[in-house]
Amino acid sequence: MIQFTQDNIQSGFALSDDVFGGLKVYHNLLIKWQKAINIVSKKTLDEAWHRHFADSAQISRLIPQDKHGGIYADLGCGGGFPGLVVALMRPELEVHLVESDERKGQFMRTVIRETDITNAHVHTQRIEDIADEFTPDYISARALAALPKLLDYCQGWIKANPDVCFYFLKGEQALEEIEAARLSYDFSATTTPSITDERAQILYLKKVRVS
Repeated sequence: MIQFTQDNIQSGFALSDDVFGGLKVYHNLLIKWQKAINIVSKKTLDEAWHRHFADSAQISRLIPQDKHGGIYADLGCGGGFPGLVVALMRPELEVHLVESDERKGQFMRTVIRETDITNAHVHTQRIEDIADEFTPDYISARALAALPKLLDYCQGWIKANPDVCFYFLKGEQALEEIEAARLSYDFSATTTPSITDERAQILYLKKVRVS
């Protein structure tokens, strides 16, 4: 498994110079802000390029390429992972970053300003309080909640857009979470191995219905 660093992430994901430059600014801000507030786990900071930036970039590659873009929501995104990385890599998407912690929201707004991101919106609200503000085509979450709870959060969006697709980064309990979610939901599910953690995988869900 490749260990991603600042030296190889650009070639590893075929990033343009502009996108890579934005990620470097983002990384520098993360290091600076981490001294004051806990944006990410302290034990992962030294490996941030691998544990956070590359881990997020793999989501960007899974969202379909569509010249018309689409609306993408990242739930409980903390310091913007994966949502802000996706915003940098996929400027055609309208990106909504949902995080109830106001301090982390201020951090994301600073990253957006300093990297000249124009396609991202920060919502420092609870998920259930913004369901009527936009209707996403794609939804992601990373280390937020178990799959049944994630789908509970998204029931309003599932009803509003039956074609909404989900990308959830999960660990070793992914298959157990799928079985638990099937008690309340019908859906099509596939898994993709994570390129940053051999124990993790990305769940791709579509055709989600409340059973």
